[in-house]
Amino acid sequence: MAAVRVAIVRLSVYNVGMSERPLHEPTFLMLTALAKGPQHGYGIITDVEHISGGRVRLRAGTLYAALDRVVAEGLVEADRDEVVDGRLRRYYRLTQRGDDRLAAEVARLQHNAAVAAGRLEVRRRAFGGLA
Repeated sequence: MAAVRVAIVRLSVYNVGMSERPLHEPTFLMLTALAKGPQHGYGIITDVEHISGGRVRLRAGTLYAALDRVVAEGLVEADRDEVVDGRLRRYYRLTQRGDDRLAAEVARLQHNAAVAAGRLEVRRRAFGGLA
């Protein structure tokens, strides 16, 4: 039986932009909350709920898992710790990398919204507002 050799080729094209995937809405809203300034966990939870008009309600476990992830990605970092009523309260802040990532996501969303609005306008004109 003859041996068969298989060449495995890795194309870098599949890796381009992988770290710049669109942000999931909760992550986008967390970064948006932190763009205002450093906040502790409960502050982020309430700000995200406010920003989203009540649509997104983060639970503490979800928030801290997401914070661990964005800290590991260098988008957010611990700012300071405070003790309030005998409990430790950690504040987080957006890093420059997080600021840049949020700005890129805002630009992406604005572009997509502008394209969609333009196409809806064309559709409405074509169908006389009956689309």
